[in-house]
Order: sequence, then C-alpha cells, then structure tokens
Amino acid sequence: HLRCPSLWSSLSKVKKSGSGSPPPHQETARTARYIAHYSDWGHLATISTQDQIKGLPFGNIFSVSDGALDNSTGVIYFYVTPMDNTVSDLKSNPYASLTFSEAEGEFCKMVYDPEDPRCARLSLTGKMVEVAPEELGFAKEAMFSRHPVMAKWPVGHKWFFMKLELIQVWLQDWIGGVSLIPLEDYFKATPF
Repeated sequence: HLRCPSLWSSLSKVKKSGSGSPPPHQETARTARYIAHYSDWGHLATISTQDQIKGLPFGNIFSVSDGALDNSTGVIYFYVTPMDNTVSDLKSNPYASLTFSEAEGEFCKMVYDPEDPRCARLSLTGKMVEVAPEELGFAKEAMFSRHPVMAKWPVGHKWFFMKLELIQVWLQDWIGGVSLIPLEDYFKATPF
C-alpha cells in the first residue's frame, strides 16, 4: 500500500518537484525520513520556563529542514532567536520533541482525520544543541534553501542555528500500533 501521492504533491507545491511517491507504510524508517525531509515545519514541545506555566509542557511551531531538497541528512535544523520563549526553555532544559504530520498536506483533510493512524505522524525526541561553527555553512544552506525569507529576518533578533540530536524516532503510519525506529535504521534510510 502506498499513501496517496496527491498528499505529497500538494505538500510539495513550492519546492519539492523531485519528491516522488511516499514509501509503503511498512518501510517505517524510510517513511520517517520521508516525512522529516518533506515537511516544512513541525511542532516543538519543551518544558516551559514561563512564570505562569513553569515546568509544564509548551509547544511552538518552527520551520525546519534536514538539508536541501536533494540532500536529506535526517538531522533536523532550526533557525531561532533568543527572543522566543522556546529558546529560553531550551537553555534551562535542552530536551524536546518535534512532531510532524501528514495533515500538513491536503490528503488527510480530504480522506482521513488528522488523528486517524493512516494520516502518518512522526515524533523526533532528543537534545537541542547550537550548531557548531564547522557545520554552520550546511545549516544555513539547509534552512535558507527551503525557507529563503529567513535570510532577510532582522539581524537585531540575534538569530542562530540549532539542531536536534536524536534520542528516539516514533512513527505512527498505520492502524495497529506505533514503530520505535532504531536511530541506525533512521539514518541509513533515504527519503528518495
């Protein structure tokens, strides 16, 4: 069974002319890499440092990239500002979960409810770290090639690059349970 290619074509209108069809749902590592690579944004959950909700979960939307369209790494990059509450949270506790959903496209809206297990969702959990100087060029290309407007954001906001060092890859892409994908399998798989 292949998930409907129309989902991914609508998900990819602007940038993903070479995305092809999603892998069969049984290929869980490849499905996870496919969702991570072709998603433009995700929901990042942290433990809040805000006074009214200190110690409670807090979620925020972030634009992401795991590389240019033709170069998927599986490593998720972010372009963030210290002015964001989430960045304050990460300074206190760097662990976070990033969730993607096929509901980003049109297919789930037309056929499945976003909570239906056949509308795949991927949660990547790990440690958010600032990108090292030797990796900055790649992070910049990854983010700005997929989100070009970011290059013009106000310098005074002190934007910088972060990445998620993975601890767990969790995928639900079919009825009957979830898959915990070994990191080695996730990084060996290709979304192409």
